[in-house]
Amino acid sequence: MLPAFADLGHGFAVALAPNNLLWCFLGVLIGQFVGVLPGMGAMAAISLLLPLTFALKPVAAILMLAGVFYGSQYGGAICSILLNLPCHAPHAVTCLDGYPLTQQGKGGTALAIAVIASFAGASVGITEMLFFAPALTRVAFEFGPAEICSIMLLGLLAGSTLARGSPVKGIAMTTFGLMLGAVGTDLNTGAARFTYGILDLYGGIEIVTLALGLFGLAEFIRNVNRLAAIRTDNINIRLRDMRPSREDLRRAVPAMIRGTLIGCLCSLIPGTGPTIASFVSYATEKKVSRTPERFGHGAIEGVACPEASTHSSCQGDFIPTMCLGIPGDAVMALLLGALMIQGITPGPHLIHEQPDIFWGLIASFWIGNILLLVLNVPMIGLWVKLLKVPYRLLYPAALFFVCIGVFSAQNSYFDVGETIVVGVVGYILHRLGFHPAPILLGFILGPRVEENFRRAMLISGGDLGYFLQQPISAVVLCLCLGLILTQVGFWLIRLHRRQASAASAP
Repeated sequence: MLPAFADLGHGFAVALAPNNLLWCFLGVLIGQFVGVLPGMGAMAAISLLLPLTFALKPVAAILMLAGVFYGSQYGGAICSILLNLPCHAPHAVTCLDGYPLTQQGKGGTALAIAVIASFAGASVGITEMLFFAPALTRVAFEFGPAEICSIMLLGLLAGSTLARGSPVKGIAMTTFGLMLGAVGTDLNTGAARFTYGILDLYGGIEIVTLALGLFGLAEFIRNVNRLAAIRTDNINIRLRDMRPSREDLRRAVPAMIRGTLIGCLCSLIPGTGPTIASFVSYATEKKVSRTPERFGHGAIEGVACPEASTHSSCQGDFIPTMCLGIPGDAVMALLLGALMIQGITPGPHLIHEQPDIFWGLIASFWIGNILLLVLNVPMIGLWVKLLKVPYRLLYPAALFFVCIGVFSAQNSYFDVGETIVVGVVGYILHRLGFHPAPILLGFILGPRVEENFRRAMLISGGDLGYFLQQPISAVVLCLCLGLILTQVGFWLIRLHRRQASAASAP
């Protein structure tokens, strides 16, 4: 335990360096800003900021991007509670009780509980990373190519089957991402794959191009016709309105504890992320409540539990990402790509080879969450007023920075055209009900799965049974099979219900 605290002290020395502290502050400020605005979110913001990281040192770059990620979760609660606008998926649950509380004149109380729950959940999630990450790293040193390939396969399956919408569509998007990751020159044979004679594709598709197209340009196309302004006339939250009563705290604190524990557990499972954690925690809280009928009508527990779960999951998601190189969700995949752009490969060696990044990141979480606690309360009025910014001004400005960012990455007009194509494809996929986030997951993990699979085949002489002969690999493959069978079971249940309802219909 003492070595961990000593390393954490080194992390605070790194995070509190003036340059790193400035970028951490900018990250959480930008994150809260995009969290408040519907339609933006962490994915779009991090995609826009990726080109900026080329000019930054690796520590400053990852501290800023991580700040954007967890800062956006703070901002998203404001719209959910005050305006019934779930700007981001994890906050859809917060709307269920947050907005009824606002209608009852207790919007300030709901915001205060959300802030407290967010900070408490994030603090426990950071502590989880502090102690679990080094232990997981020690175990990961025992992993060979078969174990790494199997674990990454679990991450791909979890990320695709647990994504929003149909699991089949999620698997299709992950497969599409795997295909995009195969574009370029094969490192082992030198053969060109999926290049179709285009020389600019021999180096593969850039992650900046893919991210900005799917989550920057596609968002612009989706919202280009959004002209209606959001009404904020009736919202007037003062600081004295944000003092929760003793009864509110009595109800909220146990819900925070349960939500935090659920979020911490979900963060250790690749592919779950804060969205699933918030839904699971809300359902659990409703089950254990003695008055479940209050939920959906302004129960303060319905705000405390999902917010604590969301933030503990957000912080804990960094554990598999940094220690195993397996992103928990699409945002983590993007952060993984940002590290790779800097020439850093996340995995078991990261703690020892890049201690400034790992321990500085953990320390910055506490610093960033304290900054958010300070920013969130007095600036509520400003964040609400930001909702009045017309979309016709916001998104063209974002589109301008998309084009500048893509061009500056490689000084290539081809990359700009490639981003436009990816953006149009991303928009079409969204209109067809295909969520593009699993594409990024497949794109990041695909080449690493292929590399470790080839290594395992060389070691075993081409024997696929080698994966089952390694105990850890065999257990993980059984989990993969269990996940597939579970999804098939859910699909069969839904099919049976549809047939039953169709048969009973007149």
